[in-house]
Amino acid sequence: MKTTHLCFIGAGFHASTNIYPSVVEAGAEIQAIATRSMERSEAALLRFGSNGQAYDNAQLMLQQEICDGVVVVAQPVDQTALVLECIRASKNVYVDKPLGWNAAEAATVAKAAEQAGVVVMVGFMKRYAPIYMKLKELIDSGSLGKVRSFQMKFAVDSTPFCKDEEQFMKLAAIHMVDLMRYLFGEAIRVTGTTVKDGEHINQSISLVFENNVVGSAYFTGMSAWSRESESVLVTFDNGFASAEEINTLTVHQSRSSTSLPWKSLEEQDTIYTPSGSPMSGAYRDLYLRGFVGEMAHFIACCQNQTVPHSSAKDNIATMALCDSILSSLK
Repeated sequence: MKTTHLCFIGAGFHASTNIYPSVVEAGAEIQAIATRSMERSEAALLRFGSNGQAYDNAQLMLQQEICDGVVVVAQPVDQTALVLECIRASKNVYVDKPLGWNAAEAATVAKAAEQAGVVVMVGFMKRYAPIYMKLKELIDSGSLGKVRSFQMKFAVDSTPFCKDEEQFMKLAAIHMVDLMRYLFGEAIRVTGTTVKDGEHINQSISLVFENNVVGSAYFTGMSAWSRESESVLVTFDNGFASAEEINTLTVHQSRSSTSLPWKSLEEQDTIYTPSGSPMSGAYRDLYLRGFVGEMAHFIACCQNQTVPHSSAKDNIATMALCDSILSSLK
């Protein structure tokens, strides 16, 4: 299989810490980088071992470079316009969330991508995290019966980059909102309660989905949560599954017997965890959080011209659900 060549727009902290290393680990080659500074672009190329071309003008890069795709990791306010420029240049695009600030903006990008016939993928990395892929596999298999309900928690110190609830929802909690859709389908009813004290945000949300799954989510953005935390507990007909902190999935299968369950060893827990080894270096986190998986998926979509799981069109529904949750909060 031929090597995939990718161009980049942006080389900030998130891009340099998570996206560039994941692209290299997924087997692609960095062909060119564009930032607002030629010096910064050259430094990024050197840091990630590329002898590609540096630019201080993204439009010029799009005009001059022939590549398999463009990775856009810029400021949220700039991303929609940058993606539309890539689409007009007939480039496949990966873009970090959010793509569009609402469903209407997301739909504009999706329509442009469809008309141009290019791949546009949104960076919802949790879909590609091993723990949630394993949970999705369990849900789809039906081995524990039908899903009945779920509880979700997401806690993070969002105070440095989120000044209000809309920013918190669309810059932080949006990953968990998209994960709901990935795991349980489309929500048809949303109610919520919120308490905001300065930049500290606490939200309690209840949802009903098309398939009659009911769920609750606790989202909080407070300085207390410098230790970022997330979990998803799913109740099935015949057991439950608990995904904790992206690295442990516990699957409990309930059993029926002639005696009371506490009288025998009839029930069973299966625990999935990653291996721990110094050989993993810093890459273990990139795999477990889904960054390498999402970049590998984008590379495959570019090579085969297939629709990504987290496509521009699919992104419309995620942005719409974010807006529905915000509208429901009281």
